Amino acid sequence: MINVIGLGYIGLPTALMMASHGVEVVGTDYNKNLVETLNAGKTTFKEDGLDELFEEAVKAGIKFTNEYQETDMYIVSVPTPYDKFSKKVDACYVVEAVKDVMKVCPKGATVVIESTVSPGTIDKYVRPIIEENGFTIGEDINLVHAPERIIPGNMVYELLHNNRTIGADDPEIGEKVKQYYASFCQGEIVVTDIRTAEMTKVVENTFRAVNIAFANELAKICRHDNMDVYEIIKICNMHPRVNILQPGPGVGGHCISVDPWFLVGDYLSLAKVIDESMKTNDGMPDFVLNRIYEIMKETGLKDINRVGLYGLTYKENVDDMRESPTLQLLESQERHLATGLKVYDPFIENDVVANQYYDLDAFLDSVDMVVLMVGHNEIKENMDKLVGKVVLDTRHICFNEGVYRI
Repeated sequence: MINVIGLGYIGLPTALMMASHGVEVVGTDYNKNLVETLNAGKTTFKEDGLDELFEEAVKAGIKFTNEYQETDMYIVSVPTPYDKFSKKVDACYVVEAVKDVMKVCPKGATVVIESTVSPGTIDKYVRPIIEENGFTIGEDINLVHAPERIIPGNMVYELLHNNRTIGADDPEIGEKVKQYYASFCQGEIVVTDIRTAEMTKVVENTFRAVNIAFANELAKICRHDNMDVYEIIKICNMHPRVNILQPGPGVGGHCISVDPWFLVGDYLSLAKVIDESMKTNDGMPDFVLNRIYEIMKETGLKDINRVGLYGLTYKENVDDMRESPTLQLLESQERHLATGLKVYDPFIENDVVANQYYDLDAFLDSVDMVVLMVGHNEIKENMDKLVGKVVLDTRHICFNEGVYRI
């Protein structure tokens, strides 16, 4: 049996996938309301294919509880935020989870850390906890790192098809853990050491963050001299060895906007390009806010209360708002002692911010200017409703005449 610790955006799909492929699974989370919701037969967030996977896992016998189990394998999949001041990983949730695992785990158990951590985190924080509880790593307890590699909006598909990395002190233990993931994973599964596994996950997301920062910097350069950044990127990408990503209003989610900071925090004197790239991405919500004010002046709009932000999530067609550029933009506006922007997102049904709307038509009726922050399918299918509005498109999804770009 496997006890999956943490039933959030990563832990829940992982637990469901294993259970639906013949592995006995118990999912544990400290959040009582979350566990009650799952035991009532409902999922806790929206994701394509998740409800169907949930039904399969329930039929296969998956259980949900607030209690840690005595079993032979634990998969720890809890959040790993970063300290915004030091830029270093905050391993507190991983630490607490491992401490609780040590209270119930038998000798011979394997502890798998799925949470994304910076290189050296397991050596610094996890090993001491195991040893302090009287276990000898490699004899009494086996330690493994299997970083997740999925993205909200495509989780189920990516769990099945993405390649995986298993980091272990003992290659034999790594191969045993690999078999559990191979029960559902159709991609290649590489077994390596723990520190390499830690590093590869962070490096993957850092590569993407730096590429996005380059695109965002291009957007600023092109805006300065009134050039079309999208046309320039399209032409450049026709070269067989060039693949520039698209600029946007900022970077959100719990991977690209966070993981690169782990390297900056640990290797500040060495990670200069990464540091500057992250600052560029973090500055994009302010850049968009300035564009809003510029366009208001240009078009004669005077009332900020007649400007609306479409989209609260960090990417299209999900309900995940973690590190959302829209939330960052609103925070920036508040720092400048200004408020008033209206907000709407079809995926967010609860109150999150002030001036929030829950119906597209009502939202559009209330504004003269729309800022497209997220490219949900809903707005792509309703572009005709933007006719007559001043539109700032930060995602390059609207091709109506007269649309403003970042």
